[in-house]
Amino acid sequence: MNYIPNILFAIALIVGIGYFAKNVKKLIRNIKLGHDVDVSDNTSQRWKNMAMIALGQSKMVKRPIAGFLHIIVYVGFIIINIEVLEIIIDGLAGTHRIFSGIGPLYGVLIGAFEVLALLVFVSVIIFWLRRNAIKIKRFWSKEMTAWPKNDANYILYIEMALMLLFLVMNATDLKFQAMNNGNVISQFIAPLFSGLSEGTIHIIERSAWWMHILGILGFLNYLYFSKHLHILLAFPNTYYGKVKPKGELDNLASVTAEVKLMMDPNVDPFAAQPESTEAPAKFGASDVQDLNWVQLLNAYTCTECGRCTSECPANQTGKKLSPRKIMMDTRDRLEEVGKNIDANGGTFKEDGKQLLDDYITREELWACTTCNACTEACPVSIDPLSIIMDMRRYLVMEQSAAPMELNNMMTNVENNGAPWPYNQMDRLNWKNE
Repeated sequence: MNYIPNILFAIALIVGIGYFAKNVKKLIRNIKLGHDVDVSDNTSQRWKNMAMIALGQSKMVKRPIAGFLHIIVYVGFIIINIEVLEIIIDGLAGTHRIFSGIGPLYGVLIGAFEVLALLVFVSVIIFWLRRNAIKIKRFWSKEMTAWPKNDANYILYIEMALMLLFLVMNATDLKFQAMNNGNVISQFIAPLFSGLSEGTIHIIERSAWWMHILGILGFLNYLYFSKHLHILLAFPNTYYGKVKPKGELDNLASVTAEVKLMMDPNVDPFAAQPESTEAPAKFGASDVQDLNWVQLLNAYTCTECGRCTSECPANQTGKKLSPRKIMMDTRDRLEEVGKNIDANGGTFKEDGKQLLDDYITREELWACTTCNACTEACPVSIDPLSIIMDMRRYLVMEQSAAPMELNNMMTNVENNGAPWPYNQMDRLNWKNE
């Protein structure tokens, strides 16, 4: 009978980690639906970006209040969960606070954890107030529908509950309180339970212990369905993020090869091209499978914080474009494609939908000024502009569906060698006026 709690704990641990591993496998599968891209260059710069941006939170603090609070939650939540290792050992082996044997250092560690837990709890309350009471504009944009709003609040509630359970667990642990070492915060909570019997207090402590670890396992598995997936993906995303100058756009390899062929004086322009059995590659992107895997990783990493949209000049002037919505739509479509694959035995069955038009409108795409304000603002190196540019390429090169103004400009470049509708011989006429 004494082994039943240990067996139940092992089952909960296996189920929780197993379900998480299953979702991680699905996540990797979905990201790999994108075509390959070489990101093996600038290794040292990539490691530096990951250390500074993901670990060091360097871009978060550009907005000091939110940045400072986020660092508290980020550092506190990670450090406090170091205690999960002790909980796992205790749960499997049937011990109680197995690390307490290290002496006074244990009290120092738990005391630091308690202070951080209180700071995290307060920070999360402030986050909740900013989102729901103050109603900061970027949290209430059109794309922030019921689920994104609720998801953000669910995360805040879970974090508050986990911190509170941690403190209650310590406050009702009579042996820990008797140590009088490390109970920096919990000592002020302990008197709330002083009128209860020792047996009742023990039940509360065990209940808090179980709810704390089950809450952590539940939160771990909630990540896949939540914007909080960036906790895990911010590190690879900042590593594989763009390292070239933001204003440098990539060229399509097929178009580059064609241009080089046209400019090569040694090539016979009348020579027959070798026949190919492969279907020609699509120019640009109309669906998630046409994007590269880094762009799909970007979509899953999006925190929905709205910093990109709040900096977007097109959005600020009332245009329909929202870079955050571009990323959210890409992720939603990718999830839809993934569910399609799951439902059809591992293969995608055409569903008559695509990212273009069904999720992202052409009006949104052409509203973009390509200023890179969104990529500069993103705290985890997401690049919405690359997706916008690839979808524009599809419209122009596959459908000839550019706006009239752009078509006129390209016609002028082709005929006159300049964007303006003047013959090359008339360019200097202005000097005679």
